[in-house]
Amino acid sequence: MMICLTAKLLDDGHRVVIHLLNDSVQLLQQNLDRFQRSKLSPAARNFSDVIDPEYSLSTGYHVIFCKKNASDLTKLNQKLEKIHDKVIIDDEADFATPNALINKGDVTRINALIKKLIGHDGIYIGVTATPARLDLNNTFDNDNEKWVNFPPHEAYTGQDVFFPLDTEAPFSLHTLPDTDDSPKYLREAIFRFLVRVAALNLANGTDENFSMLIHTSGKKLDHRSDKKPIDDVMNALADVHSKKFESYTHELDKIAAKLYGVEQASGILAYIVRNCDQTTTIIMNSERDKNVDFKSATSPAAMFTFIIGGNIVSRGVTFDNLLSMFFTRDSKHKIQQDTYIQRARMFGSRKKHLAHFELTIPEQLYLDWHRCFVFHKLALEAIKTKKGSPVWLADQRIAAVASSGIDKANVLLDKGEMSFPIFDYSPELERIIHGSNDPLATLRQLQTKIGSDALPDYLIRYVQRVLPNGPGSIALHPSSTIERMKDADREQIERTKGLFGQAKRDFPDATHHFKIFYNAQNKARLIYRFNGNISFLKNVKNAG
Repeated sequence: MMICLTAKLLDDGHRVVIHLLNDSVQLLQQNLDRFQRSKLSPAARNFSDVIDPEYSLSTGYHVIFCKKNASDLTKLNQKLEKIHDKVIIDDEADFATPNALINKGDVTRINALIKKLIGHDGIYIGVTATPARLDLNNTFDNDNEKWVNFPPHEAYTGQDVFFPLDTEAPFSLHTLPDTDDSPKYLREAIFRFLVRVAALNLANGTDENFSMLIHTSGKKLDHRSDKKPIDDVMNALADVHSKKFESYTHELDKIAAKLYGVEQASGILAYIVRNCDQTTTIIMNSERDKNVDFKSATSPAAMFTFIIGGNIVSRGVTFDNLLSMFFTRDSKHKIQQDTYIQRARMFGSRKKHLAHFELTIPEQLYLDWHRCFVFHKLALEAIKTKKGSPVWLADQRIAAVASSGIDKANVLLDKGEMSFPIFDYSPELERIIHGSNDPLATLRQLQTKIGSDALPDYLIRYVQRVLPNGPGSIALHPSSTIERMKDADREQIERTKGLFGQAKRDFPDATHHFKIFYNAQNKARLIYRFNGNISFLKNVKNAG
């Protein structure tokens, strides 16, 4: 997508296109390598080449890569201060770029430097999978109605695959106890990884390389201790005389029989023992680790590649042939949607090996992570309609974004409602609303009449999954005119304070409330309200 976007900008006559990436040498190298291999003309260059005094930007076309690092951005600004009409493409735009000091009347260094780079005539394009922070921060006055949704390619496995709403997970999900962090769980996950790699290679008749990502802590000392169980297993398997060789091979044999059948177990075990020296463990502590072979982590160079890391593996890095992810890092405080959505490193082109992929994770963390994506997708569905500002959801365990980055002067909290696109109102809708005792069937019938934009399918599936009081959890309120609300926008069918009022009064057991509001022109809008501990955040800077 980024290569094609850059090519289109160049074709349209934009001379200088700058790609900003997170402050990671490894991420810069991965992206720069992809651009250079694409045969894009002109070839992409690192900012360090461009700031050379001999390099001229006064003529020709230029594609420049730069990390979001204060020193690098300062030097680039100095080089480009006289260059006009620049296009800045900000990858992972929600990270480092937003102004975290917005409520203190100050500006963060990176935000100020990027603003200077844009200048008065530049074009800013933010690219991110998690736009909530940009929206709630009003970063560079971005307009959420102009956002462009870029769908993933067919081979991509994302949130619908790993956090399915109403279907079984098509991969292997192992949940861990929430309190027990015994090293045996990591050891067992390592065994399963070895078995899966062996089974795949035996089935395909190849010796392909695969990786296992171990994401257990942000602390560097913990990363060293995470390496010990890996060394313990691989060293024991490499020495038939070791004390643990027999017990470990017995465990592997049992796992292989359970996963792939007794007939294949002995062949799988023999393959593992024969190839157990084809292993490497890479600790990714920091992008400044000079002696780490990051290329071997992202594109495994050994048959059994183990990657250990915290924050650095949480942003933008693609891991090819990732077959297993062991995730035990829990949060004592609220988990942030943007951070945890970005930590879903198991996403990617995994359809080829999806049935063999395994995610090992504490049960509560998986449930919280799952809800993160439910909230995220509800907001994204609203964005796709391009009708008004999206509403971002949060609850007691999940924050939409870090509170410091929310532009509190322009973000409305706890409105408690979500609205969808306007449709034509007719009395027939009332007959549908009151015509059945099955509220889910009524919602489906209503959707057929008003369309899936006005009542998204995803919302119905979410409601269907969360019914604490059975069918009584859904309240379908009689429709109301908006004409009698003096402080409402009758044309847009909106009201800053919300439209619902006291939804709980008439339906005390309901969790999900739906109501249609219409105007004198028989235009209507469906409003959804969740009656629980969920907060709704909405940017109202451009409202009205």
